[in-house]
Amino acid sequence: MGQAVEAGDGDPGFELCYADERGAVRREFPASWPGLRPERFLPVREFRWTRGQGHLPGLWWAATTGAHVGYESWLERDHLMLLDFDPQVAAIAAQPFWLRWRGDAGRSRRHAPDLFARMADGSAVVIDVRPDDRIGPRDAEAFDATSRACELAGWGFRRVGVPDPVRTANVAWLARYRHQRCGSPDVARLLLKAFAGPAPLMAGAAAAGDLLVVLPVLFHLMWRHVLVADLGVRLTAGTLVSPGTAPGGTW
Repeated sequence: MGQAVEAGDGDPGFELCYADERGAVRREFPASWPGLRPERFLPVREFRWTRGQGHLPGLWWAATTGAHVGYESWLERDHLMLLDFDPQVAAIAAQPFWLRWRGDAGRSRRHAPDLFARMADGSAVVIDVRPDDRIGPRDAEAFDATSRACELAGWGFRRVGVPDPVRTANVAWLARYRHQRCGSPDVARLLLKAFAGPAPLMAGAAAAGDLLVVLPVLFHLMWRHVLVADLGVRLTAGTLVSPGTAPGGTW
């Protein structure tokens, strides 16, 4: 474990508390944070379902990792889904640790960030999900403390609100086809030929064969960025679909 340091004036006394892969509870001080792998930590809070509760928690099966990741609200689920869709994200964890610090007037405080993402280039980002109109003074203090703590660890920090509804709806549609079972090498080859250049979604799909067979594979390829479209506008039969930057030779 990391070593404690003497707290000077204004020192927030940051400490990270988490459960490792075996469930052992650990405490780390800032000196040891850069070497930590929060994407492997167990959630520090349970995702509970009770009758009449105001929020809607659940589990998201992440294609990125092939495992379930918890969320505490539909807004968190949307951001979790968008991370899963992002080809630059290599791993995702929910509620990965408690950050403890001394707040105003030396009061002891703690905060569990909502999400942690490890990027494909090895960098990392801690994410808190909260709409702009629901940030009170204590929330603002927690987000500021988390941002400062992340700097010590060499992690990025983002506080995100409500994402673009059109893009979110489009990605939610593609997410229905994120599982590998929606892929087919034979159909994928036909689709890559049909969409060798930009072509309308339904016309290109029809050129590849039976729509009932082809469309799930098309949406799977779009989820994987093998084929791409402008998701900032609503997907329609006429949406132009083009070759993406992701490799198309493995399924």
